[in-house]
Amino acid sequence: MPRTKKNMVIVESPAKAKTIGKFLGPSFFVCSSMGHVRDLPERKLSVDIEHDFTPEYKIIPSRKKLVSELLADSKKADAIYLASDLDREGEAIAWHLSKALEIPDEKARRVTFNEITKDAILEAFKHPGPINMAKVNAQQARRILDRLVGYQISPLLWKKITKGLSAGRVQSVAVRLIVEREKEIKGFKQQEYWKITAELKTLARDKDALTDGKTFKSFLQKFNNENVEIKSEAQARDIINELRKAEYVVTSVKKQTKRNNAPPPFTTSLLQQQASTRLQFSAKKTMLIAQQLYEGIDIGAEGAVGLITYMRTDSFHISEQALASCRKLIVDKYGKNYLPEKPNVHASDKKGTQGAHEAIRPTSVEYTPESIKNFLTKDQYRLYELIWNRFVASQMNPALYAVTDVEIVAQHAGDADGVPLENSAVNATPRRYLFKAKGRELLFDGHTIVSGHEMEKDEQILPPLEKDRKLELRELAPTQHFTQPPPRFTEASLVKTLEKMGIGRPSTYAAIISTIQDRGYVKQEKRAFYATELGTLVTEKLMEHFPKIMDVQFTSHMEDELDKIEDEKIGWLDVLKEFYEPFKIDLEKAVGEMKSVKGTPEESNQICSVCGQPMVIRWGKHGKFLGCSAFPSCKNTLPLDEKGAPASPETTDQKCEKCGSAMVIKTSRHGKFLACSAYPNCKNTKSLTGETSRIEPTEEKCEKCGSPMVIRSGKKGRFMGCSAYPKCRNIKSLPTGVKCPKEGCGGDLIPRRSKKGGIFFGCSKYPECDYITNELPGVTDTTNGKQ
Repeated sequence: MPRTKKNMVIVESPAKAKTIGKFLGPSFFVCSSMGHVRDLPERKLSVDIEHDFTPEYKIIPSRKKLVSELLADSKKADAIYLASDLDREGEAIAWHLSKALEIPDEKARRVTFNEITKDAILEAFKHPGPINMAKVNAQQARRILDRLVGYQISPLLWKKITKGLSAGRVQSVAVRLIVEREKEIKGFKQQEYWKITAELKTLARDKDALTDGKTFKSFLQKFNNENVEIKSEAQARDIINELRKAEYVVTSVKKQTKRNNAPPPFTTSLLQQQASTRLQFSAKKTMLIAQQLYEGIDIGAEGAVGLITYMRTDSFHISEQALASCRKLIVDKYGKNYLPEKPNVHASDKKGTQGAHEAIRPTSVEYTPESIKNFLTKDQYRLYELIWNRFVASQMNPALYAVTDVEIVAQHAGDADGVPLENSAVNATPRRYLFKAKGRELLFDGHTIVSGHEMEKDEQILPPLEKDRKLELRELAPTQHFTQPPPRFTEASLVKTLEKMGIGRPSTYAAIISTIQDRGYVKQEKRAFYATELGTLVTEKLMEHFPKIMDVQFTSHMEDELDKIEDEKIGWLDVLKEFYEPFKIDLEKAVGEMKSVKGTPEESNQICSVCGQPMVIRWGKHGKFLGCSAFPSCKNTLPLDEKGAPASPETTDQKCEKCGSAMVIKTSRHGKFLACSAYPNCKNTKSLTGETSRIEPTEEKCEKCGSPMVIRSGKKGRFMGCSAYPKCRNIKSLPTGVKCPKEGCGGDLIPRRSKKGGIFFGCSKYPECDYITNELPGVTDTTNGKQ
């Protein structure tokens, strides 16, 4: 009997492996690489600049055991299908696997697909191809460029400012945008202005009519054909006194029907923007949940199903099959009126769009959000609903609105010429004030039945109006306003700006935003970005000494060069050489010319509360702070506020239960907490809730004593501990919600900290299960180089 062929399939994550595995026959076995298996080692540059920028790739230490297992399995396989994601990162993963496992060319098969459905998977496996080396080289070029910048500028920042700082080719430019916006806001000078709103009422033509007219609002726009500028309350009052004596007559009525076209389906950036605005999701959270929906969710009898198409894309393209299914659903669910004669085509205005890729959409519109709600977490449901609604809305008819623009003149009866208004800044003849009112009424809801109706500012439905109709003044309302500085960046607006300027690509936005916050260069408060003092200092140093690296247009140009490498229009070594020669010159000059802020610490008038020596102002990785001049024999420090003054702890009415002194509110890198004012003699601390650590209940039981486990907060973050503490001191890390991929284990992956301080993920059933990994399955780390 002939031996059955064994085909090995390698994907990035166990979730993806599980979903794909059910579509393939018994001649296939699916394994997971847990993401990348090879990379540039962390402890050195690992790029041989003198020999054509040759990268020194090594097996990632935490992957050595896994690679050995994959290697053994690959020897038994007749063919090896590399089924990582279809973007550059996925292509690079496939290439690294082929090298790490030493797969012969005749056994290697590369398969790509845009969605994890049975039809898509089977079709992809019918047409395997070779690894796309152009994509691989584009990804290698990005990785090496980022490594060169990060590993060669960062040590300079350590020397000139403080240890622990870093620079990144793309991230530093993103920080620049926020720093420059911060400076604009701080330099902005507000100007007062006033608006005047008239509430008017239509007058019945028939004096005997019992029906009352309808009121509406109009807004003062012009005085004698000049735009009105009201700069003070006194000026506003003068105008109002004049307007109270005036007659109000409609002089113009313009009516038109306006279309509000269906929005395009989601690209990566649009999804991140809408998820931020509507769901308050960070870009990182959005991409994590989208990855889960893409790789497959267990929906009962059908098992694991990939619910959305690939989530890293800049294309609006939709497959013919998906269009047909969507159009059928629109007719069945909403009616023929909502279906356009031909499918809507949304053209992209961005160059370099991947036309072969698809927009983010449901793999099947038949999986309505409500029908699978019970199988999704709350956040998965909310994001899936957002994607499903947007896709269906993108193929519906426009919404139609009846828009009415009305102009109303206010002037004295029979007084066309008038006399200038005394004591008023508005001094012209005749006194003729122009008000405008705008009405909008929905005629047909179209796509908004799914996407939602967005109200416009001051939107109202106007009563029937015609030219020469007289109106009755009901009320005049002056309102004070101030000019506003440019708005702060939010995650949504920053992603939009990065995309518009060509900084980074869809797969990098979440990593960029996460990294610049982790480095302490920017902070988020009430969903808005603020540049920190440290971020401003580092940005100014980089702009002074590395103007090309920090130039937005140059960064965009380099992204275009990477696209050209993928399109085989330019060699990747040519791009690296073009970049490095001028960069090397700037680096050598910066080493000698960049001024250090480490020199003599700034003096202050503060005395150390611990040893009595003067305090001085120093720089640290979190910005300026007060440190004792007797350092290192005395390590007392104090934070500084935004004005550079010592940040005084907030007082409270609570007393320390250990020594009786007052408790004060202090701030650490983990947030605010209560501390004894007698520090350092008393080191008692509490959370602001009054507990030694913030406690959240869980349903888990302690395996040592049977008491409930609770979530607490410590110096290294949140953790799970026994509620019977201190009698029982059992503690463990919080679960990530990701199951251990080892067959038959069933444990959860939890974060752990190595002896050197690094974070990795290990099985909760250790030591019975010794599985470890540096990154969670299904979560691709797109941060390149040392950022």
